[in-house]
Amino acid sequence: MTTRRLVLTRSAAVIGAASTGLLLPQIVRAQSDKVRVGFMLPYTGTFAQLGVAIENGFRMAVNEQGGKLGGREIEFFKVDDESNPAKGIENATRLVQRDKVDVLIGTVHSGVQMGIHKVARDTGVLNLIPNAGVHVATRAQCAPNVFRTSFTNSQPTLALGKAMVDRGHKKAVWITWNYAAGDEAYEGFEQSYTAAGGTIVKKLGLPFPNVEFQALLTEIASLKPDAVACFFAGGGAAKFLRDYAAAGLNRNIQLYGSGFLTEGVLDAAGDAANGVLTTMHYSDSLDTPRNKQFRLDYAKTFRLQPDVYAVQGYDTGLLLVKGANAVKGDLSNKAALYGAMEGATIDSPRGKWTMSKAHNPIQDMYLRKVENKENKVIGVAAKAVADPATGCRMG
Repeated sequence: MTTRRLVLTRSAAVIGAASTGLLLPQIVRAQSDKVRVGFMLPYTGTFAQLGVAIENGFRMAVNEQGGKLGGREIEFFKVDDESNPAKGIENATRLVQRDKVDVLIGTVHSGVQMGIHKVARDTGVLNLIPNAGVHVATRAQCAPNVFRTSFTNSQPTLALGKAMVDRGHKKAVWITWNYAAGDEAYEGFEQSYTAAGGTIVKKLGLPFPNVEFQALLTEIASLKPDAVACFFAGGGAAKFLRDYAAAGLNRNIQLYGSGFLTEGVLDAAGDAANGVLTTMHYSDSLDTPRNKQFRLDYAKTFRLQPDVYAVQGYDTGLLLVKGANAVKGDLSNKAALYGAMEGATIDSPRGKWTMSKAHNPIQDMYLRKVENKENKVIGVAAKAVADPATGCRMG
């Protein structure tokens, strides 16, 4: 509704200006009165559904505030980032220079995020990261105008080690793809598992996005660990779950993972996923009034079931609303805007969370077990997990 109304208002003003020539200065002022919000998200390709879920969640949060930010109407701009890191800087620059957005929301893919990050640091535009977990954005290259509402790649696995040792699994094999997200997930696992007294028997890897797991599964069988921990996501995760079960490993070697292992792939994995344990900052089945209401409202609005990406988009909207309301819509008042966002407590469907000084969520991580194609929450794996923010010097 909001977008349609803005378009109609703008069209009427332009027609009026053309007929009289006198209204033009007022139109320019009216347009600048609107907050310009740019979405740089994947709308095609593998991550298209994630981009749509993030935008839906963001719009829902803003619409709960009457479709305004600090009392100002919003004009939206969209760029399909195609999950292509080579176009990251160019696309972000287009939104900032051509469309002159006040805030840039993006993105999913960590490689593309680094392009956005460069533009945000160079231009000072406010960037809200609704997914990409790449460490450097809130570590060595942290910035006052960059806020993340999702996770770092090591945050879920920082909660994994103690949960595994508490369940008697003291010798583990780690397996992932050899790429940045896998390396960063391993960092969290290594730290938490060894601190809890666990021993990593072997670290196994294969090139991204290779899904020929057989040789590595044979090696796991010969190593006979108490458990296997991993980081996989998407189609590769579904294949790994199926292959792990087909090799018979699920019968006597408990499988654990960062929550993305079982996020959005349970239909594809089928019974092979049953009993798998993961740590994650959200679960569809979280039994709280806040989550139930969010899920009901989202389903009514979009005729879709929300997932973790919708929640992250929604929380991005909640964070921006808090900041905009604190400065009464004056997003140029950057010190006050950033201060309000840094000090915010977000009442999220995932549970309340706060923002770290490096601008990354401090949040609970849930221990989840797959039962009948659902990630069932069986407890809190770790409370108030914070990324270490190594090297962040907020200037």
